Amino acid sequence: MTPRDPAVDGDLEVESIRRGPGAARAHAGRIEVVCGSMFSGKTEELIRRVKRALYGRQKVQAFKPRIDDRYDATRIVSHGAIAIEAVPVGSSESLLRRVEGDTQVVAIDEAQFFDRGIVEVCNRLADEGRRVILAGLDQDYLGRPFPPMPDLMAIAEDVTKVRAVCTVCGGAASRSQRIIQEGATVLVGGSECYEARCRACFRPRDVRQGEA
Repeated sequence: MTPRDPAVDGDLEVESIRRGPGAARAHAGRIEVVCGSMFSGKTEELIRRVKRALYGRQKVQAFKPRIDDRYDATRIVSHGAIAIEAVPVGSSESLLRRVEGDTQVVAIDEAQFFDRGIVEVCNRLADEGRRVILAGLDQDYLGRPFPPMPDLMAIAEDVTKVRAVCTVCGGAASRSQRIIQEGATVLVGGSECYEARCRACFRPRDVRQGEA
């Protein structure tokens, strides 16, 4: 059998059309999720990746949920006071509208506080060839999967689970222990509301002695 010549038989032209000028960018699209408990370094890891992208002269936009103003209203700030500028938004739709056409990297902190539409938004951004980096809690204060994080982890190309240090035994902590009497799933707070605990030391709804 005579070998086929792509240049003669037309395959080369078809392949060129299929790949197109935007194919390289589209191929680069991906979703990365950094998850874990409170005080595990999720936000610091997100900031580290953002700074590397900036060093590489990539166009980066960072976003945070508007309800999270613990340390700063317009910056993503880790518990260790490492920070980057960010746009506070109230919904996944609002976030999508603010992504500029030439943005290559989209960073999203505290992803668990977004509505479920964030899953579709992240898929769309990645399909457009953008790198999407998210950080968020994978479990709520009762140790249950924290939506929409499970769906985001399922569609991600890369998932990194980070660990904190258990405040009781010093082991690797994977859960966020709520230490005040509050039953709402969404409760924005820091060390005054939460401690990092391992599986053995985790007690749902545990309250410090003397607190209401």
